[in-house]
Amino acid sequence: MAEINKEQEVGFIGLGKMGGTLATRLLKSGCMLRVYDTNPAAVDRLVRLGARAAASPKAVADDARIVFASLPTVQASLDVALGKDGIIHGKRRAIYIETSTSGRSTIKSIESGLKVAGVAMLDATISGGVIGAEEGRLSVMLAGADDVIEEVRPYLETFGKKFFKISDQPGMAQFAKLLNNTVGAAGMAAAFECMVLGVKAGLDPQVLIDVINAGTGRNSTTEEKIPRAVLTRTFNLGGQIGNRIREYKLVLEEAEQLGVPMWTSAAVAQLFNFAATQASPSEDTTTLIKHMEKWAGVEVGRKQS
Repeated sequence: MAEINKEQEVGFIGLGKMGGTLATRLLKSGCMLRVYDTNPAAVDRLVRLGARAAASPKAVADDARIVFASLPTVQASLDVALGKDGIIHGKRRAIYIETSTSGRSTIKSIESGLKVAGVAMLDATISGGVIGAEEGRLSVMLAGADDVIEEVRPYLETFGKKFFKISDQPGMAQFAKLLNNTVGAAGMAAAFECMVLGVKAGLDPQVLIDVINAGTGRNSTTEEKIPRAVLTRTFNLGGQIGNRIREYKLVLEEAEQLGVPMWTSAAVAQLFNFAATQASPSEDTTTLIKHMEKWAGVEVGRKQS
């Protein structure tokens, strides 16, 4: 099996909660890393761990043949890839790996632009959250050429545990990720509502969650999010409400274009939109339950002994 080339510098652009965690995993695996972010503090943190800072995405691509990106918005993805200081203008860039969730049409646009310049694009979107990234157990959905996937696999394995080849066409991994997250968000909303209802009726929340996790209602929210972030009242899993809103916008646009009704998804999207207006889009997704608790006049937390 191929290993990381520790003498070859790799680029990473976008060092937020997820990107910073992925970049840290690469560094700890012995990878030489050239990094860029618009936030100097995020860059400084990686530099202290051994990375080299760059002044722009182009500067990253001047030194790195393989460049990763983890970006917060569609426009940021387009600018980093194809903008006037984008990686497309770098001297060494050969493979561009987009781990962000930017939607199928955005990735197709980026792939088309880079292809003309001789840059291979890999759509390598991820699932599992910041905690999954920290623990190196992300699921990675891949869309791109097989030879590109094999060349970068050692780097992907620093943070990924499960890999799924979705398509040869970049953009389709994005689509699969959006559908996965849409199902996950609906499961979160339903689980939160039922926990609040159960506590309102007098059930012990720990007993209730144990019952659900032993039955057909279990999902990622009941198995991980509620025990780790809700019952403990820490609300610190790392995913942001604003990200869910952006993903719902993308998936509902895709559904409209394909003529597929999404009744449940549209309703859940409105719930997340409400949460963002009451607090902040940067709030952890698990804080969604606080609004349900407020309406019901209860709090879902472990009983103190």
